[in-house]
Amino acid sequence: MQPAMDDATPRRAADRGVAPVPTLGECSARIAEQFREDGALGVVLIDAAPLAEIERRYGADAYRGAQSNLAALVSEVLASHLCVSDLVVGGETGRAELAVLLFRPSEELDFYAGGLEEVARELTQGLAGRAHRVGYPYTKRLPPMFVGTGIALRNPTLREDAQVREAIEEAREETRMRAQTAARRRRRDLVQLLVEGHLTSVYEPIVAVSSRTVFGYEALSRGPEGSELHSPAVLFESALRHDLVFQLDCLCRQRALEGARDLPGGAKLFLNVRPTTIHDPQFRADALERTLALCKLRPTDVVFEISEQESIDNFELFREVRDSYGKLGFQIALDDTGSGYSSLEAVMELAPEFIKVDRAFVTRIDEDPARQELLRALQSLAQRLGSRIIAEGLDTLEELETLGRLGISFGQGWLFGKPHPLRST
Repeated sequence: MQPAMDDATPRRAADRGVAPVPTLGECSARIAEQFREDGALGVVLIDAAPLAEIERRYGADAYRGAQSNLAALVSEVLASHLCVSDLVVGGETGRAELAVLLFRPSEELDFYAGGLEEVARELTQGLAGRAHRVGYPYTKRLPPMFVGTGIALRNPTLREDAQVREAIEEAREETRMRAQTAARRRRRDLVQLLVEGHLTSVYEPIVAVSSRTVFGYEALSRGPEGSELHSPAVLFESALRHDLVFQLDCLCRQRALEGARDLPGGAKLFLNVRPTTIHDPQFRADALERTLALCKLRPTDVVFEISEQESIDNFELFREVRDSYGKLGFQIALDDTGSGYSSLEAVMELAPEFIKVDRAFVTRIDEDPARQELLRALQSLAQRLGSRIIAEGLDTLEELETLGRLGISFGQGWLFGKPHPLRST
């Protein structure tokens, strides 16, 4: 039986009965023989570099399992195109790639004029729609895997393996070009988004557990509807890749404040900020107060939400900044608590007004005594620090009722509705 998607520790590929993917080297004799017989070879190469991150995190067995998943998916997507003689094999030694070798007899050479590109297009679409299956159970999302093609027409005066290698290198170069083109396009789209300000904010309610009334709203950013940058994960991954995180973060705060002009009276605005935000001139206390005034907000309405997953290099410096803003009425929330390695250190060092507990510790808490004990212990620590806990990822009334019995102050999640704009226009 395969593990559930949310298993904390993925099993080794060997434990899951994963068959290893044959390599180009292992199949070299068969490839050469088939190439001699047919006189032509089409190569569709998949750059599987995103699988390298799985290997770095979980080891070689995990990589081999993901590679096997990729080979199975490729065979499934191309089932109507593959012949008995065709091969799906791993790339050259040390390279994270997969090669589809398509052999067609001389009377079918027209396949190489257009059929090979059709195969590549179908594979690209299939990978885009089902790539989450490749990383299972190690990750739920993979970056794009690019596809390239190459052709070898046999010259009997040259070594078959050299001709096959040339076709593979041709396909590899095409994957590089497509990756570079996609990167340039995404950077251009991101820069255009930043210049034109095409970013919106939606707001997710944070509810008091005891009264079940809205205590505040967390501002969440969204890129242009219908674009790949609509997803906040893709948006920030792209910004990180192109060194534009600071600029994107500034625009997110600006849009979050503008969209909160209709914030209900007495509700808090939870505003995501990065530790580097303290270096933004527009984030200085006087400039920030002017911005808040334009948005009809006061410092006491705002809670700065700092992700525990993002490193804070200097706690002492950050505490000085926190205390300076605290005197004006701003408060601090530590987000994603429990998702990283330094959770307790950050909680103790910052003593935030709010501790947001990662959804991994909240999901199905009504069924899990261990999660209840963890949250009970964190609640005890929070009370000693003068902090209040916000439990993230609430989906059921049973989870909410369990939080109430544990004395947790606030909850956040789709149980209370999906994020939405606050303004009516």
